[in-house]
Amino acid sequence: MKEKVQKIIEKIRPHLNADGGDIELIDVVDGVVTVKLKGACHGCPCAAMTLQNGVERAIKQELPEIKRVENVA
Repeated sequence: MKEKVQKIIEKIRPHLNADGGDIELIDVVDGVVTVKLKGACHGCPCAAMTLQNGVERAIKQELPEIKRVENVA
């Protein structure tokens, strides 16, 4: 499962990089994906929206068994 999520993140990464941000996959446990937003995304007021509307949506679209995506500080 972690490998599948990583492939989806690789598709998303260029969009984050375009704004000076990045994302790192930490783990996938029981349908919960843990990531770390980096660069300009770290601490950005829009980070929660990016996580939910961008990252989580893209992952759930390909892997509906994923329950949620969480950011670790």
